[in-house]
Amino acid sequence: MDMTGKLHIGGVAITPNLVLAPMAGVTDSSFRRLIKELGGVGLIVTEFISVEGLTRGNMRTHRMMKFLPVERPLSIQIFGHNVDRMTAAAEIIEECGADIVDINCGCPAKRVVKGGGGSSLLRDLPQLEKILRGIRNAVSIPVTMKIRTGWDESSINAVEVGRVIEGCGANMVAIHGRTRMQGYSGSANWDVIAAVKKAVSIPVIGCGDVTTPDIAVDRLRETGVDAVMIGRGAIANPWIFRQTSEMLRGEPIYQPPLGEKHRVLHRYHHLLRDELPERALTGKLKQMCAYFTHGLEGGARLRERVFQSQTITEIYDLIDMYFSSMMERGCPPEWSRHPAPPTAVSTDSSRASL
Repeated sequence: MDMTGKLHIGGVAITPNLVLAPMAGVTDSSFRRLIKELGGVGLIVTEFISVEGLTRGNMRTHRMMKFLPVERPLSIQIFGHNVDRMTAAAEIIEECGADIVDINCGCPAKRVVKGGGGSSLLRDLPQLEKILRGIRNAVSIPVTMKIRTGWDESSINAVEVGRVIEGCGANMVAIHGRTRMQGYSGSANWDVIAAVKKAVSIPVIGCGDVTTPDIAVDRLRETGVDAVMIGRGAIANPWIFRQTSEMLRGEPIYQPPLGEKHRVLHRYHHLLRDELPERALTGKLKQMCAYFTHGLEGGARLRERVFQSQTITEIYDLIDMYFSSMMERGCPPEWSRHPAPPTAVSTDSSRASL
């Protein structure tokens, strides 16, 4: 572990040693670019991509691989069970110019597990090894794997899995500190992550419950991991990478003023609008606003009204009104003076997949 913030995954230099976690429905190109613009992130990982769709020419799946040079260094994550299709998908990823290919061995979603991918591979180490060796032999870019601590509390096997990953020639292992059966409940077990770090010589990245810069730095110091991966904490506070990097360097920690938060919400809209139809864009903005306004005075009322909105214009009228009132008067708007927009069901059904 290097507290100066340097990490190498194969031949790819990662500076600082802070990683944006792959999150289904969240870490698309727009969100990744937003995080990159705000600074402090060393590596970005895409939301996971199905090898079935990728190798069968599904256009929507191929669009998920889209990235811009500003997002580098970039790791594209895939999931699946079939060795041939996993290998073919890794070759496609290398051909598209990605810096790293990452194998998802941690997703707890039923649809993924039912197909033999994600966390189910933690119970099928021979298949995991076949997949990893097949990909390692097929591509020249670094190969990494993201796992969980085990299937359930009675089968914690992250150390064993870590050794298999290292033995297959992979360049890094990332560990979410929960079991598959925990899903996203309970607390992340960083003792298991620390045990994996002691057991292998390849870089180890820890993930789970990193919601503040202080926690990120503490995890680096306490466990000896080579980097920390941040997921949901980056949605609520996209400056967390910059703040953690500043803390690692002993510099003053940036605290974004309200005006900057207002600007970033508009910037996210700008990044999204050329990629999504309005229906999908509306859901994304509602999702971001929901995370972004937790803890702000009057934020709950703003979220309530935003989720009732049906159009982008309605959403931003409410957001602009809120931030203007907070900056000019120091308090939320008197919403009673402004009728709420017609009720609508949110279009967003995505869930972070850390």
